[in-house]
Amino acid sequence: MEFFVTSAWAQAQGGAPQGGGLMGLLPLIIIFILFYFLLIRPQQKRAKEHRKMVADLAKGDEVVTNGGLVGRISDLDDNFVTLEVAKGVAVKVQRHAIQALLPKGSVK
Repeated sequence: MEFFVTSAWAQAQGGAPQGGGLMGLLPLIIIFILFYFLLIRPQQKRAKEHRKMVADLAKGDEVVTNGGLVGRISDLDDNFVTLEVAKGVAVKVQRHAIQALLPKGSVK
């Protein structure tokens, strides 16, 4: 019985094909490259554009927030923006909560 176990171990180890190191990693490398170009790079580009847009905000710009509020910027601070959403109604939001700039004349 002991000889049978020994020969089974010898067959399992000796008969297993030895794959190349790079060829075994090639599918993982290809998947990582696809993820980078399809997911990571576009997201970094959008984040960079958003940071630039938030840094370039000025009084009088018409914006929409992440929550859907639409208004005109009446006051700016380093961290906060005051939006006039209606006559006499002002809301203070964080700068990074601004989602997009609207074309002039969108807010009436």
